[in-house]
Amino acid sequence: METFEWIIILLLGAALLTALARRVGAPYPTFLAIGGVLIAFVPHAPQWQLDPHLALTLFVAPILVDAAYDTSLRDLRDNWVPVTGLVIAAVGTTTVAVALTARFLVPDMSWPVAIALGAIVAPPDAAAATAVTRQVKLPHRLLKILEGESLLNDASALLVYRLAIMAAVAGNLSFESFAPVFVLTVFGSIAAGAVCALMLPVLTRDISHVPTALITQFAMTFGIWIAAEAIGLSGILTIVVYAMTVARRGGVRMPARMRVPAFAVWESAVFILNAFAFVLIGMQLRPIWERLGTGNLRFEYTATAIAVLVVTIVARFAWVMSYNKLMRIHIERNGFKPPRKMSKPTFGSGIVVSWAGMRGIVTLAAAFAIPETLPGGQPFPYRDLILLTAFAVVFGTLVLQGLTLKPLIRWIGLSDDDPVGREVRTARTHAYRAALGAIEDDDTLQGKLLRKEYSTAIEMCEGAGEDPSNVEPLAGPLRRRAIVAARERTIELRRTYLIGDDAFHIIEEELDWAELSAGSSREG
Repeated sequence: METFEWIIILLLGAALLTALARRVGAPYPTFLAIGGVLIAFVPHAPQWQLDPHLALTLFVAPILVDAAYDTSLRDLRDNWVPVTGLVIAAVGTTTVAVALTARFLVPDMSWPVAIALGAIVAPPDAAAATAVTRQVKLPHRLLKILEGESLLNDASALLVYRLAIMAAVAGNLSFESFAPVFVLTVFGSIAAGAVCALMLPVLTRDISHVPTALITQFAMTFGIWIAAEAIGLSGILTIVVYAMTVARRGGVRMPARMRVPAFAVWESAVFILNAFAFVLIGMQLRPIWERLGTGNLRFEYTATAIAVLVVTIVARFAWVMSYNKLMRIHIERNGFKPPRKMSKPTFGSGIVVSWAGMRGIVTLAAAFAIPETLPGGQPFPYRDLILLTAFAVVFGTLVLQGLTLKPLIRWIGLSDDDPVGREVRTARTHAYRAALGAIEDDDTLQGKLLRKEYSTAIEMCEGAGEDPSNVEPLAGPLRRRAIVAARERTIELRRTYLIGDDAFHIIEEELDWAELSAGSSREG
């Protein structure tokens, strides 16, 4: 009973901290990190233990599915150069800088362990950055770069992490054994993710009961990750490819009565996992702190954690600002020729991207996933130091950068002309015209009224006036036929890259609620 009571208290506390974070305009992971630290030193707090092998699967897999599902392939393609630089070069720079720092401060630490530490603290967390940037309406291009980086650099950082842990456990990992593992992991994971996504519609096409569908979605998420890890692939890369493929192929065909509750449940699950990740990792700090005693070891570990935090922030600045300067020089010489209208790199945008490198749940889960012992039974070297350092980096970046990012963005004054809003109006116009075309041969009174409603909505979109989604809908089979046509047209707009995924999901949500209000059929 005591465990259940603590779970209720922790969930309520997380909800209150999140509400407070929204009120002050800070990312909610910042307040969860503060709560995690406080829990670690609360008298009589529970001492829950989590299997290290379960950490990445439980905390990271669902969060990556949620993030990858909403990722815009068009925006990734448009910004592939800066995203690739952040995913590969920034992660590599941070990993190497941290590994060198760790080796300098702790000479007895082996290179594989030092590299594993660098890879753990390398990937920033999208939830923290976007929680701030969406409040202040950061230019759309910068937002997409940060989201794309956070999704894909988890894969690159955890691939390095996995190889480093393998080397630490095996004692040696030569290039001859490293290269095949790397190739198999990358390409095998991509292929496995795509195959699983293609199989999903076959396995779930007869499921119309919403709770059953939700259980199936979570079971598939955890099952794919576990299966990928079991056969030597990268669970994180497999699950990212799986989710992105599902979003482009099967997700848009899901009926509204299933998609609306599914999105709500996934959003709630991601929040709960974030809350418990900070709490559970925070609970591990107390025994670590007690094991360090009161002597030099505690001071050395604390100094190392602070040094790694500083190096992590500086390394990101070094790469981002160097790349930003090169891009601005290139634009001055050759002009700015993007595939579509978007903001160009500026010194201010470089500062914001540099400062938006807050760490979060992936760093915590990766640190906790380090095995407690080596195959021979000896303790994993410096595991306590890695856990303490990882939490220090997460806590430090979330508090220092998370609480100052919003004022920094406002001070720099970055803005754009709301390209997502422009695409939403375009998509609405096309969707309503498609709806009109689907019912143009209906001469009943309902048909005439519905055509009048859609014609008025088109006029609103073209005039950029009142939001037509606020118009009270008229229910009925005729409306459902029109909504089907509007939905097909919206899917076509995204498929041909006339609109991005942000605009697509806004229209998709509007059509879902319109479909529900029109009395969509219920099955199961």
